[in-house]
Parts: sequence; structure tokens; C-alpha cells
Amino acid sequence: MTTAVAPDTSAIGVADRCDRCGAQAFLRAELPGGGVLLFCGHHGKMHAEALQAAAINVIDETHRLHKTTASAPDGES
Repeated sequence: MTTAVAPDTSAIGVADRCDRCGAQAFLRAELPGGGVLLFCGHHGKMHAEALQAAAINVIDETHRLHKTTASAPDGES
């Protein structure tokens, strides 16, 4: 017997783009009718109040915007 795990469709990936401007999405709003809206940090903040009122679930990963990336070892750039 083999068991498959369904992919997590609620995760926001690097290929997901803001529905407003096309930048990388960091906020996902699931609507009651089954639709999904994706927003960058800027547009997510701009529409936060309306999204909280209309969405059945909001995933906010804007905290990822503040993570620092690994730097190159000394001598490399």
C-alpha cells in the first residue's frame, strides 16, 4: 500500500504573485465562495481591513520580509 500526502495548497510560495501588482505574494485570503486572493506586503496592508471582514481565512507571511539572507563568506561577494 502506498500513501500520498496532498500538497499544502494554503502555503504561499515564491511563484505566487500579488493580484494587484505582480510582486511576490506574502498574504493569502481565502474567500467564502472558494476564491483566493494573493497580495504583496504593501497591498496586503492597504486592504487588510476589508480582507479580514470578507475572507474566511487569511494567511499572513509578511514576517518573511524581515528575514535576513545568509551573507557570503569573507573574501567572497
